[in-house]
Amino acid sequence: MKIKKGDEVIVTKGKDKGKKGRVMRVYPQEKMLLIEKINYRTVFLRKSQDNPKGGITKVEGKLHVSNVKLVCPRSGKPTRVGYSILADGTKHRLAKKSGEVL
Repeated sequence: MKIKKGDEVIVTKGKDKGKKGRVMRVYPQEKMLLIEKINYRTVFLRKSQDNPKGGITKVEGKLHVSNVKLVCPRSGKPTRVGYSILADGTKHRLAKKSGEVL
C-alpha cells in the first residue's frame, strides 16, 4: 500500500470530498484507512461502569484507499505516489507531480 501512517491525504470521493486529514491507522488487508477528523459515524454506547448512562458519540470511520489521494508536501495539491531506487539500493516514495521525496 502506497499510503502510510502519518501521511497527509485529501478525500476525493464521498460526503467529505475535499477535506484534508492525517492518516491515523492503516488496514492493509482490507485496503482501508482511518483518517483524523474525517468520515464521522454515530456509535451508540451501552451502559457500563465507565459510562453508567450510556449514550451516543461520534467516531471516525474507515475509508477505502481508492477514495483518497496523498497531498504533495511542496504544492499542497493531490498527487499520486511513485517509487525510485537510489544508487545505494534504498527505496524512496516520490510525489509524482513535484518529484518530492515523501
